[in-house]
Amino acid sequence: MEEIKPDKTINIKGLVCPYTFVKSKLAIEDMEVGEVLEIILDYPEASRSIPKSMEDHGHKVLKVEKINDTDWIIVIRKERE
Repeated sequence: MEEIKPDKTINIKGLVCPYTFVKSKLAIEDMEVGEVLEIILDYPEASRSIPKSMEDHGHKVLKVEKINDTDWIIVIRKERE
């Protein structure tokens, strides 16, 4: 499987909802269509809510991966303005 290279990475560890989504949404709004955003987080609820919200906004979730006991990586491709 080809490694996905993010165009931008944000680390939102330590934040809780709704701030996790707000930071993620602001980051992707600042990107071009087709670019990839990598989100690093440690809030369990956000590991489910961010992918759902991004899909609801028309973006493509490429990966949701728990990388250790406390952290996740979510990778999103911006699909629309």
